[in-house]
Amino acid sequence: MPKKILIIRFSSIGDIVLTTPVIRVIKSQLDDVEVHYCTKKQYHSILEANPYIDKFHFLGEDLNALAKALKAEQFDFVVDLHNNLRTRILKSKLGTESQAFPKLNWEKWLIVNLKVDKLPNIHIVDRYLEAAKPLGVKKDLLGLDYFIPEKDEIEDDWLPKTHQKNFVAFAIGGQHETKKLPLDRMIELCDKINKPIILLGGKEDAENGAKIEAFFDREGETEENRESLEALGKNAEIYNACGKFNINQSASIIKKASYVFTHDTGMMHIAAAMNKNIFSIWGNTIPEFGMYPYQTKFTLLENKKLSCRPCSKIGYDKCPKGHFKCMNDIIFDFWLP
Repeated sequence: MPKKILIIRFSSIGDIVLTTPVIRVIKSQLDDVEVHYCTKKQYHSILEANPYIDKFHFLGEDLNALAKALKAEQFDFVVDLHNNLRTRILKSKLGTESQAFPKLNWEKWLIVNLKVDKLPNIHIVDRYLEAAKPLGVKKDLLGLDYFIPEKDEIEDDWLPKTHQKNFVAFAIGGQHETKKLPLDRMIELCDKINKPIILLGGKEDAENGAKIEAFFDREGETEENRESLEALGKNAEIYNACGKFNINQSASIIKKASYVFTHDTGMMHIAAAMNKNIFSIWGNTIPEFGMYPYQTKFTLLENKKLSCRPCSKIGYDKCPKGHFKCMNDIIFDFWLP
């Protein structure tokens, strides 16, 4: 009988992508192993083409029903990469040997609230891998995985001719407003990039994407924006793809990009899985939480001169101080050949 291993990570996009090295080392380093993955249904597409996963289980409204279904599988070991109340309830119902990754909640609280830094210098992927250590697996140095279903691979003619070769992807979204550049700063950044840019994001980002695209459209020039356009130099050529493609198609666009600019979001980790050169933009959160791009070339764009940062381990709808200097005062210091 094969060993049956359950990996649990309910959400969200970036966190799930960051679990892929654990999936891979378990499947590739253990003999005759069956790997199951438990997540929320809406995140299935992120892993649907992953060849290292044998079966999926989905968290719904009924935790007891999920526990019953999981118990019937008779797992040999559970790797808990979420480590919250629901996973603890599930594990208690399964009665299976398990290991959870350290969330570092206390260390994060100290640096957010008292600015006392007790955070270990270790990426969250390596903390995830620690949870699988009892299985005898080891880090393999192959980075993150992202497998795109063939149906979602972007063809060149799906994009404007101006953006089919040598373009930059800019993922403008973010789960919280304090993890995103303000619109005027996104425009400033696009102008500095000075290459064809494809804006990526969900439907919730489409309005900002349209405003950025319109700003750089000479046909849409108005008296109000002419002075700003002339001051910036009007260098960017923009294609707003926000809301036009699904997550896997957006990943395919990232795979084709020469460079990727992104906030601290799931798209950053997808870009890392594609081994892209990433310009990673940080606001109220900090890379020291262990979520910076993993095993790929990257440049951090952040304001390190603030005593109020980090103000949260996640984010807010608006800056608690009102000035939003963590994003407003970032210096865009980079050069693209």
